[in-house]
Amino acid sequence: MKNKVKYFLLIILLVFSSIASQSQTVKQWVEYNGFEGPGKGKSIVFVCGDEEYRSEEGLPMLAQILAKRYGFSCTVLFSSDPKTGEIDPLNLSNINGLEHLAKADLLVILTRFRELPDSQMKYIDEYIKAGKPVVGLRTATHAFNYKMNKNSPYAKYDFRSKVNGWEDGFGRQILGETWISHHGNHTKEGTRGVVNGIEQNKKNPILNGVSDIWAPTDVYAVRDLGNANVLVYGQSSSGMTPESPVNLKKSIMPVAWTKSYTGSNGVMGRVFSTTMGASIDLLNEDLRRLIVNGCFWAIGMEMQIPVKADVGFISDYNPKMFGYGLFKKGMFPSNFELK
Repeated sequence: MKNKVKYFLLIILLVFSSIASQSQTVKQWVEYNGFEGPGKGKSIVFVCGDEEYRSEEGLPMLAQILAKRYGFSCTVLFSSDPKTGEIDPLNLSNINGLEHLAKADLLVILTRFRELPDSQMKYIDEYIKAGKPVVGLRTATHAFNYKMNKNSPYAKYDFRSKVNGWEDGFGRQILGETWISHHGNHTKEGTRGVVNGIEQNKKNPILNGVSDIWAPTDVYAVRDLGNANVLVYGQSSSGMTPESPVNLKKSIMPVAWTKSYTGSNGVMGRVFSTTMGASIDLLNEDLRRLIVNGCFWAIGMEMQIPVKADVGFISDYNPKMFGYGLFKKGMFPSNFELK
């Protein structure tokens, strides 16, 4: 009997050892090497982590374009199960690889209500303190939500922060706005981009080649953006197709803008924000172009923005419709490697 117990315990030990070994060897992020192009020598870190808008699909695709077409070295980080390394948008407290921000030239973020441990959050905080550029997409306006560790030194990033100088957190203080509400009818109205008609933007290189934007995600409510420069306004479309007419009963809202913030070292960091950016939104070519152009501008490379950037997909891109619990399970960062 004792031998059977020992044998059983040995089997359990071997199983757990195998799982632990597997989690240590699973790649925690995906990297796309930049070669020739205007971005050669520049590094971009993409941070995915939302339950609804499939950032784990859209950000790797954008990273591939910026790496393979324009030479940037891109690293994509994911919300994941810390035990297995499996991509898990529902895990609000783990994004491995944030130490890559220490050498990054640009942060592109699409997270929602994350509460990361201090050991991870410190890399984001150090990046922001350094006044480095940020591109924020969709739910990055409410990127962080501190429920468990309200005494954390990084709780000021919370989307409802009351900390002096950090009111409404990362969204408001860095990107320009926090979460307010759905202005459009969520899942029933999309966003029609209004690109033309803003006099000061006629020669803005971020709008090079951008004229036709429609996204199936709805317009977010946005308050006064202060000194931000609005690039694109959004009208609610009465329906979920590009052909849907606009809902003239609803006011327009800013859906893409630029601004700056000042790091603790006094350096001013450039910011490009858009409340669009779900993976299915990015089927729209001009929206992809707008974001790629925004990345160039944020890094300070506006003079190198192409007249009409090539934003064709590098690999097959078949994004899923947005919605809770609809993410593809059993995915790892290695699934996004280019073959």
